[in-house]
Amino acid sequence: MTDPHTHDPHTARLTEAFERTLAADERVEPRDWMPDAYRATLIRQIAQHAHSEIIGMQPEANWITRAPSLRRKAILIAKVQDEAGHGLYLYGAAETLGVARADLLDALHEGRQRYSSIFNYPTLTWADVGAIGWLVDGAAITNQVPLCRCSYGPYARAMVRVCKEESFHQRQGYELLLALARGTDAQRAMAQDAIDRWWWPSLMMFGPPDAESPHTRQSMAWKIKRHSNDELRQRFVDICVPQAESLGLTLPDPALRWNEERGHYDHGPIDWAEFKAVLRGAGPCNEQRLEQRRRAHAEGAWVREAAAAHADKQRERRAEQEVVAV
Repeated sequence: MTDPHTHDPHTARLTEAFERTLAADERVEPRDWMPDAYRATLIRQIAQHAHSEIIGMQPEANWITRAPSLRRKAILIAKVQDEAGHGLYLYGAAETLGVARADLLDALHEGRQRYSSIFNYPTLTWADVGAIGWLVDGAAITNQVPLCRCSYGPYARAMVRVCKEESFHQRQGYELLLALARGTDAQRAMAQDAIDRWWWPSLMMFGPPDAESPHTRQSMAWKIKRHSNDELRQRFVDICVPQAESLGLTLPDPALRWNEERGHYDHGPIDWAEFKAVLRGAGPCNEQRLEQRRRAHAEGAWVREAAAAHADKQRERRAEQEVVAV
C-alpha cells in the first residue's frame, strides 16, 4: 500500500497512522498527513472528474435553443447548470490537496490532463439528450455512488450532492426517451438510433478492463475506489437491460443475455481500439470540445478579473473597518 523501503522513523509513524485510518474506514482530511502518491492519485482523479463535468456541458448545451418545448428547455438549462456546479465542487475538493484551480485548467486546455472519453461524441438529434441522461448519467451514478465512501473526505462529501443531482438527470433522460418511444414511428426510431450510438461508449466510461487498468488496484487499496472497472460495468449492464425492456427499446448487443450461473447479464466484446483512439485525441469531437473550452475560458477572463477586483475591495473595506473598530 505504501513504500516499504521508507526508513525514516518519523515518516514510518505517519504512514502507520495513515494506514490505520484506512483500515478503520475513516476519512483522510486535508490537514492529515498522506503519502505523496496518494495525494497525486487524488489530484489526477478529481481533476479528470471536474474536467469531465465542465466539458460535459457542451454536448447538451448544443440543444438548449432547439428544445421542443419550454418545459424541456427549462429542464435542460437546469441540468447544464448543475454540471457547472459539479465542476466547481470538484475543483474545490482538488484545491484542498494543494493544487491551484488555474493550474488544473491550464493542464486541461494544454491537453496534459484528460476528461471522460464519452464527451467526445456528437449529439446528433434531440433523442441524444435523453440517451445521455439515461445512459451516460446512469453510468456516472453507478461509478460515483461508491465514491461517496471514498477515503478522502472532501471528495466523498462533494460526491453526495453530485450523486443526488445526477439521479435527477438520469430520471429526466429516461422520461424523455419514454416519451419518444411512445410517440410517432419517427420519434421511436430516433430514440432507438440514439441508444444504438451511445450504448457502447457508455460501457467504455468505466475505463479499461481490470487487467489493463494501471490505477485500479492501488486506488482500491487506498479505498479511493471501492469497486473495480469491470464490477461497475457489470452492475450498469444489469441495471440497464430491464430498463430498456420497459422502454420497449433494444440495446445494440446481440450477445446480451442472462447468465443463470453467474447471476448477471453477459455482454458482447467492447471495441477497446475505439476507446484508445478517443483517448489519444482521435474521437469525433476531441478538437471541437477543447477548442470551445479554451475559447470560453479566454472570453470569461474579464469576469474572473472583475470578481477578483471585487474580492480585493471587500478585503480592503473589512481591514479598514477593523482598524476603525480598534
